[in-house]
Amino acid sequence: MAPEPVRLDAAFLRHPIAHRGLHDRASGRPENSMAAFAAAIDAGYGIECDIQPSADGVAMVFHDYDLRRLTGKGGPITAMTAAELGAMPIHGSTETIPTLAALLQLVAGQVPLLIEIKDQDGAVGPKVGPLEEAVARDLSGYRGPVAVMSFNPYSVAAMARLAPSVARGVTAGGPDDSTYDGLSPERVAALGDVTDYAGVGASFVSYDHKLLTRPAIAGLKARGAAILCWTIRSEAEEARARKVAQNITFENYLAKPVA
Repeated sequence: MAPEPVRLDAAFLRHPIAHRGLHDRASGRPENSMAAFAAAIDAGYGIECDIQPSADGVAMVFHDYDLRRLTGKGGPITAMTAAELGAMPIHGSTETIPTLAALLQLVAGQVPLLIEIKDQDGAVGPKVGPLEEAVARDLSGYRGPVAVMSFNPYSVAAMARLAPSVARGVTAGGPDDSTYDGLSPERVAALGDVTDYAGVGASFVSYDHKLLTRPAIAGLKARGAAILCWTIRSEAEEARARKVAQNITFENYLAKPVA
């Protein structure tokens, strides 16, 4: 039996969601940093963040699997402990890689928080669990609008078991998305059509804004799914996306609050 979906808090449809926080490298606010998250809170935006595991099993706020692009030091994030990552500067700034627990303490329910759990299977498959357990532990007792999502439906299903009261969704895109590298065309098509939506007890999707006109999205919306999208980078893109999506994840400009 599929898990019961948890309705997405209405705050997720009112506050435009800052992609990896309200980041601005030139101002010392790199992506997924505490400074970027604090700036989003101050501006009244929701926050989207990414979660990867440390070597000692701590949920860390970081997008990439490799450290080089954001820190200049090569190697997988999973090879470093939380303490080592917490001392590692991002983009040469004074910011370091935060834990999810620290982010939750900062947000404290002030704005909606959208948490993407990065695929740890390597092929969007069933080898998941430890990272989801770490996220569920951190979320235990959290008060405020929060939701989790993943490109990997097995990860979303794991969160349904581990944190059944937390809203969960599926994020997806098209066949050119690097998350789908190496997968069969049939599997890519199924993921893009979000065929696992009901089976994992999802209540929303977060979709590539360039593909919002796909029939699968219209079908999900007709079934009551909340439709979010990523990643909007201009007012023109936002206007087009909002013809379908109920909210946006944005960066590189300041989105207007929903009336």
